[in-house]
Amino acid sequence: MEFKHVSVLLNECIEALNIKEDGIYVDCTLGGAGHSSEIVKRLSSKGRLIGIDQDKDALSAAGKRVEEYGDRVTLVHDNFYNIDSILTTLNIEKVDGILMDLGVSSYQLDAGERGFSYMQDAPLDMRMNRENKFSAYEVINGYSSEELFKVIKRYGEENFASRIANFIVREREKGPIETTFQLVDIIKAAIPAKARREGPHPAKRTFQAIRIEVNKELFILDKAITDGVRRLNDGGRMAIITFHSLEDRIVKTVFKELENPCTCPKEFPICVCGKISEVKVLTRKPIEPSDVEVEENPRSRSAKLRVVQKK
Repeated sequence: MEFKHVSVLLNECIEALNIKEDGIYVDCTLGGAGHSSEIVKRLSSKGRLIGIDQDKDALSAAGKRVEEYGDRVTLVHDNFYNIDSILTTLNIEKVDGILMDLGVSSYQLDAGERGFSYMQDAPLDMRMNRENKFSAYEVINGYSSEELFKVIKRYGEENFASRIANFIVREREKGPIETTFQLVDIIKAAIPAKARREGPHPAKRTFQAIRIEVNKELFILDKAITDGVRRLNDGGRMAIITFHSLEDRIVKTVFKELENPCTCPKEFPICVCGKISEVKVLTRKPIEPSDVEVEENPRSRSAKLRVVQKK
């Protein structure tokens, strides 16, 4: 299957990064190189783009899309959690911009064998890095009822997390749960009929939760943001697109802490903790897709873009 991905908030991201033609930019979630191809075309021969992705399918597709730019582009198969060591390995001390698009690519959702989608039957997988051994199968068939409940409740914010967890454990006593449609049927059975008729697809929140658990998505975010900001040149920018409230909350909180790190009690007349602000938040409210973009790409509906600038 061809790797396709519609870049969300593309123009807004390019504007937010304030690209310099001789700058160094890092796309932490390369995907199909939609954002990256727009970044690199704005760079001179002195500029450089580092594209990171843990999905080899994405790297292969992206490489073809940006191959005309030659050594201006460096592709790295890794997780952006390791941005600090990646830049060290490349002998890059500072960069001028960092982009993170935290969404699952259209390709990953649409490729049945990847197991991300509740709309297609496939083996339970959900690994963004297919070289990892831990997959959705291990979560669904190996976690206890309590562990499943915590994952589904915390990462999916699912009201029926306890029932879903119990139904999964009960069903797997008959045999392993191996496919996405098996899991969808279990979730539907666990959620009361009235709730199934209202709101999004009944499996949406649970699938999101399992995907986050498999790929440790929230675990890596805090450190990656902090490490990335400290690699920015003065005036450099970091732009992050999130797609659900848990991610957005982390990004908002970390940005706020980097802007206002002081831990002194409010009654102190002056700061004595010595912590210095590292960034200025440029988006007090997140940038969201236009109505036109949402109509053209419904998957962009929940996207939010937040941006900071290094001081």
